[in-house]
Amino acid sequence: MPNIAVTFRQEITRLARREIRSQTQGLRKASAQFRRDIAELKRHASELKSEAARLERRVGKDRSLQITETDSAIVRFTSKGVISQRRSLGISAADYGKLVGVTGHTIYKWEHGTSRPRRAQLSALASIRRLGKREALTRLEQMREKAPKRRTLKR
Repeated sequence: MPNIAVTFRQEITRLARREIRSQTQGLRKASAQFRRDIAELKRHASELKSEAARLERRVGKDRSLQITETDSAIVRFTSKGVISQRRSLGISAADYGKLVGVTGHTIYKWEHGTSRPRRAQLSALASIRRLGKREALTRLEQMREKAPKRRTLKR
């Protein structure tokens, strides 16, 4: 016959485990629900971050094109700035002029300080400052595609 103390200890252990299990069952369910909620919130936050980044890219592109006349009054002009911008883009004065909406000769005059741009041209210059090299080259390509083809006369 087993010792009564051992039996008594086993019974107390069994009852204690049962009581602990019933007490922690609610906590386990709540913890699992919290984990699901946290995972859902993380997914939602990730979606919002990607959407915000997409919208910022779109606004950045639109903002570079929308410089008003009041902004052109604030824009500073230096001939060195035109030179450095054109060189950083790696394009000729004629191509830079196409981006701004003037001739290459006008860009040459601006770079050498013999003339200054008008207000409308200052706003165009300000929008060009925000362009990167790739975007400038793609805009030039688009301008070339849209330009009417010249016909050569046969003699």
